[in-house]
Amino acid sequence: MSRTYCIPGVFFLFSAWFLLLIVSISLPYFTAMDITRVHSAAGQVTSDSSDVFTEIRLGIWGYCADYSSGSTCFHTGHGYSLTFMNTHGGQVTIGSSWTRGLAVLPVAAGVAFIALLLSMSQHITVTLVASLVSFLAALLTLIAFAINIALYAYVKHEVGKLDISETTITGPGFWLTFVSLLLLILAGCTVCFGRRRDRMAGATNNPIQLNGPKAGFLSRFRRN
Repeated sequence: MSRTYCIPGVFFLFSAWFLLLIVSISLPYFTAMDITRVHSAAGQVTSDSSDVFTEIRLGIWGYCADYSSGSTCFHTGHGYSLTFMNTHGGQVTIGSSWTRGLAVLPVAAGVAFIALLLSMSQHITVTLVASLVSFLAALLTLIAFAINIALYAYVKHEVGKLDISETTITGPGFWLTFVSLLLLILAGCTVCFGRRRDRMAGATNNPIQLNGPKAGFLSRFRRN
């Protein structure tokens, strides 16, 4: 593939894979990389209902709760459920069906890594496969981003019913997923354009001269 397209394509794929990898580590291993977070001064969670939390951060593999006395992270695995409560006994539950889909992000990171390896090849067919795999990773990332949006909207709607003066916002993992989606689309297009340019260059440099002088029929029988 042409160096003009090879270097940007590899850069876009590496950046997208690296961001998806960071997001995939997520909570509780990387406490700053949450998808959705809830701020409140009067909310409680069933994991420790005796304390009022100031912030809840939801990740892929668990969640973290910040209290006035400190912070606690819960390694629940993907597909966990979480119940919010208020001081009057009201409660809402974020079911596992809303968090289970977050596991698509590590899958997208794996596909992006495969596309990155393929994009380093100079073979035209391999670069075509790299472009297709890049678009596949972009599709998976788009699905993951849609799941992130759904989780954020559902948490905001449900927790808002408790009247605990909450503020629900998107976390860093939410936006890094969106950036990764854009980078994967750019990478797929860049690698695809590079392959097309190589094909056109190959056709231009074809040794067969179509416009060369044509010999007559009798010239075949002449001696050199």
